[in-house]
Amino acid sequence: MIIENAAPAREERLKAGIAFCGTCAQLQNRLGQKDNGCLYAVNRSFSQAHGCQFTLSLGILNTLRNAVVIMHGPVGCGFCSTANIGTNKNFKKLRDPSAGGIIWLSTNLDESDVIEGGEKKLRAAVLYADREFRPEAIVVASSCVPALIGDDVDSILENLERETAAELVPVNCEGFKTKLMATAYDAVYNGVLKKLTKYRERNVYLTESELSGKLWEYERERTVNVFNVGSMSRADELEIKRLLSALELKVNFLPCFSRPDDFRAALDAALNISVCGTHDDYYLKYIHKEFNIPYVIDTMPIGKKATARWLLKIAEHFGQVERARLLIQKEEAELEQALESYREILKGKRVYVSGGEVRIFVTAEVLTDLGMEIAGFKGHHIDEFVRPVMEGLPDIDDIYINIASQHPFEQVNIVKRLNPDLLVIHTGSGNITAKHGLPVLPLFGPGYNYMGYSGVFEIARRLRRIITNNQFNRNMQKYRPAPYRSEWYAKEPSAYIKDTGTK
Repeated sequence: MIIENAAPAREERLKAGIAFCGTCAQLQNRLGQKDNGCLYAVNRSFSQAHGCQFTLSLGILNTLRNAVVIMHGPVGCGFCSTANIGTNKNFKKLRDPSAGGIIWLSTNLDESDVIEGGEKKLRAAVLYADREFRPEAIVVASSCVPALIGDDVDSILENLERETAAELVPVNCEGFKTKLMATAYDAVYNGVLKKLTKYRERNVYLTESELSGKLWEYERERTVNVFNVGSMSRADELEIKRLLSALELKVNFLPCFSRPDDFRAALDAALNISVCGTHDDYYLKYIHKEFNIPYVIDTMPIGKKATARWLLKIAEHFGQVERARLLIQKEEAELEQALESYREILKGKRVYVSGGEVRIFVTAEVLTDLGMEIAGFKGHHIDEFVRPVMEGLPDIDDIYINIASQHPFEQVNIVKRLNPDLLVIHTGSGNITAKHGLPVLPLFGPGYNYMGYSGVFEIARRLRRIITNNQFNRNMQKYRPAPYRSEWYAKEPSAYIKDTGTK
């Protein structure tokens, strides 16, 4: 199977949509239509902001251990990397105490390079990184400028391979090529597939016994790869590992905080497991076709219902369904006992949930199980992976949903109209909306546990805390002006969407 030079935009590959205002029933009806049913062509006459796939790609690439990331473009394009220095260093050390922090360079393209090309600077940066740091891999992430001036990064790196000890990995993630930030996952995996995904040699000793070979094969048949792109904390990983270990499975986590060689080792596994199809389908489908490793892409293991479904899908592959059922029964019984004191405080509270398409709906299941009510949804985009998750949620037909990549102006308008009691919202997306005086729970965070059964308890515990102590947000509403003029709050939030998608 041939790997493309660059991953296609998700607007093309998945016909993903980024503009919708209406009810969940209207959205599901639109997704289910065969003719003119797709939402990918729906757009806005005015857009406030979009996420950039280059910055999200860097967020993933900067987690790699024993790798140097070169940002090929103007130095300002990589400024976002400074925000992750502390977190990434600490998280790398949780995997390997000897791991270092982020090492990233920039080719610092300027006006002259736009005319003359950036090849000389890229070549010099690669050779410097190889000589100075001696990493396993040097990853070159291309911003918009190299694509606009025609730098052929893949060919440049191919010509440099004989001069470097490191594996050279091109990642074509130019921001202007897509409005869907999530295309970054495909862009990163595209680079990994081109250069890091290959069988590694297994040491076979002259005196190796037949038993040793069979033990290696047995271990391979019980090994699974869990893909952790972006939105899993270390606490989430440990909870997932605990549950899968109870099924006698050995767990590897990829790609975040992995070493480049881990992608070779990952081919010695019996099953690839996604925690979110939005993240992983591009990679897992290729690995299945090329290396015949089956995969599970279903739901996210957040909440009792979704976690049980996720575990049973995995257990079915290994013939461990009965064992998984006993595990689920035990975990749910302990969890119910632990949640008893939280339900009375949370009961009846109305929540607005905003974030990734799959995550908002599985999180809604947790909230409704705790006795809360869903006031509305906002998803970054919409595609095929959300349909089975939405179908599994009862009583959401009349709930309002907004599909928007960023666009906080629509979000605050909707929140003002719905008037929820609190927000559960994607990290970094709630600062403007919080000025309306609402308590905010981040949808995920690097230091918190959301997944599995312990994740449900942690969500309940943190919700109780922010509901009973939300003075900071109330003071913001009291002493800070509303983020937008009253004229905008009087308008329909779908005013700038060319096709509301509700016909």
